Amino acid sequence: MPMNPVPHLTDERWAELLRVRATDPAAVERAYAKRMRRSALLSERETLFLVAADHPARGALGVGSDRTAMADRRTLLERLLIALADPAVDGVLGSPDVVEELLLLDALDDKVVIGSMNRGGLAGAEWEIDDRFTGYDADALVRYRLDGGKMLLRLVDSDPGTVPTLHACAQAVSELAAHGLMAMVEPLPYHRDASGALVMSKDAPSLTRAITVASGLGVTSAYTWLKIPAPEDSSVLDATTLPVVVLGGVPSGDPAADLAAWGGALHHDVVRGLVVGRTLLYPPDGDVAAAVDAAARMLKESR
Repeated sequence: MPMNPVPHLTDERWAELLRVRATDPAAVERAYAKRMRRSALLSERETLFLVAADHPARGALGVGSDRTAMADRRTLLERLLIALADPAVDGVLGSPDVVEELLLLDALDDKVVIGSMNRGGLAGAEWEIDDRFTGYDADALVRYRLDGGKMLLRLVDSDPGTVPTLHACAQAVSELAAHGLMAMVEPLPYHRDASGALVMSKDAPSLTRAITVASGLGVTSAYTWLKIPAPEDSSVLDATTLPVVVLGGVPSGDPAADLAAWGGALHHDVVRGLVVGRTLLYPPDGDVAAAVDAAARMLKESR
């Protein structure tokens, strides 16, 4: 099935984007300055539905068996434009390059924009858990008039790289709070298997512990949100009063199963919405609009 019969990113728009990139770098700052910001972070239903597109910045390009699915930038932007065209999508979570391309394509007016902050833990690298802040910082998020910053915090008790990441996330939470900006923390417990590969710990005690650690980061939790995988045991979510968004995670290849997993968590009182990337942008049948619509309808029905 074709992704979209009428492309959002036409040859003319693509050529203009490349021309501006090469000849007018100052256009990026102008685009930040003129973006029409949304008046409220949450929708009228007090929910938040974002598409995530910060995976390429840490070299995580694979979807299913295609190890470079997200590498083609024009295709990625086309899929993002389709998703953002749905009025139920509140905005985007992205690294600076992706956010700026969407700005230059005039796709982010009246949308929530969350900037990705730490992408230094490259997928598969020996230092992956020592996840340095290589993207937006708090000052840039304020200067560019974005709506918050997101940070990934993978907790591996056996890996000392967890310590600098933990410290840097705490500092970022404090700095964002000082500016009144959302700090979206993604705490994920991991362990290494017999081969040394990183494996997410999905059991309830590990997820609960990660939530409580992330909730206590920084000098205040006033502006902290948590981004976590949908737990099999929803009592995990009883560990916090902070607003939670459910992440999409690695696509299972079965969209119905993914939707069911998210739906189970969306009914919990602390959960406010979804932040999903690959599962919606690269569905098995290629129909991005339908995948986004299905997730939006599920979120609406859960509240």
